Amino acid sequence: RDAGAIILAKVNLSEFASAGGAPEGYSSMGGQTRNPHDLTKAPAGSSGGTGAAIAAAFAQFGLGTDTTGSIRGPSSANGIVGLKPTHGLLSRDGIVPFALTFDTPGPMARSVYDVAVSLGIMTGVDPADDATKKSAGKFETDYTRFLKRGALEGARIGVARDFFRQDAETDRVMEAAVVKLKELGASVIDPVNYPEYLIVTDSAISGAVSRPEFKAQIAVYLATLKPGYPRTLAELVAKAEDPATAYTSPWKLASMKKQGLAAPELNDPGYLVARNEGLAFIRATVRATFAKHQLDALVYPTSPRPARPIEAVAAAARPIRPAGIASRTGFPDLIVPAGMTKDGLPVTISFFGTKFSEGKLLGYGYDFEQATKARVLPKYTPALPGEIFE
Repeated sequence: RDAGAIILAKVNLSEFASAGGAPEGYSSMGGQTRNPHDLTKAPAGSSGGTGAAIAAAFAQFGLGTDTTGSIRGPSSANGIVGLKPTHGLLSRDGIVPFALTFDTPGPMARSVYDVAVSLGIMTGVDPADDATKKSAGKFETDYTRFLKRGALEGARIGVARDFFRQDAETDRVMEAAVVKLKELGASVIDPVNYPEYLIVTDSAISGAVSRPEFKAQIAVYLATLKPGYPRTLAELVAKAEDPATAYTSPWKLASMKKQGLAAPELNDPGYLVARNEGLAFIRATVRATFAKHQLDALVYPTSPRPARPIEAVAAAARPIRPAGIASRTGFPDLIVPAGMTKDGLPVTISFFGTKFSEGKLLGYGYDFEQATKARVLPKYTPALPGEIFE
């Protein structure tokens, strides 16, 4: 550090991009990551280690990977800025796949400026990832040019009310955020609601796409490893079941066996209909919602509830989250700190837009961030000798 070195690190995360029923932030290799705002709370996942480390000021910025919320959950739970970019804006080369139809990396940091800087460095068409061809002519190399006070003046911002009313304190912070958007000159359209059929079908479409893709695509990834490693999901499960392996995530093992091994192949008609028709239906519905209200962006609580206690949680107990719909569209979702609950847990606001609208969203997020200064340094962030946190 004294010589100007840039410190790189790998952080703890839930393996294979999801908790699989395990406590959020749990890894069979690194154990449980804790939330630096409250050590009894989880950091969310799967990129929970990145979220906790950035919030605790261990580094300037970090990277997460997001399939159905793995950047947005940790950014919200730990109270930092994060971006799930448009699918195809950033290369996924080298990332262990969960479902390539949805998978994307994205930056996480303590400020919108740092997210904008890091995003511009990482964009570009990568021959190793065909998905990035979609970004040709659309990506920027300097997103900081969009960061201006007054960016919200005249912007048409919709408030997605479908994702409120799940936690009183989250709603309180969000209502104050909506008031602030109005004060900053935004034309706030409230409420905006998705059609009910979109919300009730989203999860089923997601599973119909992601389960077959994980089963097939993890095998493609495993084939790149050196001899002696598993080559298929079935071999992974067998390895995890072997007592000699001492695998410590029974939740993930159960999930891989129940959902992964039973998943259909990529030529299954159900999978093809979900990927080709179901996702087109979701994108069309969201675009129609934007067009109906002439929106520049939608806002909502990134996570309708604050960080949860560290414990295994059944899927049925999880809140109705907007992150899923954003994932299925492939559109960008920017997370910005909005305030704290009375118990000292972060609440964040999402700025959601149509494809390749990152510059506009970063401008809105920057304007809101500078007006509110809502990010709070976690109380469980002890300084190391010689360190000063700002």
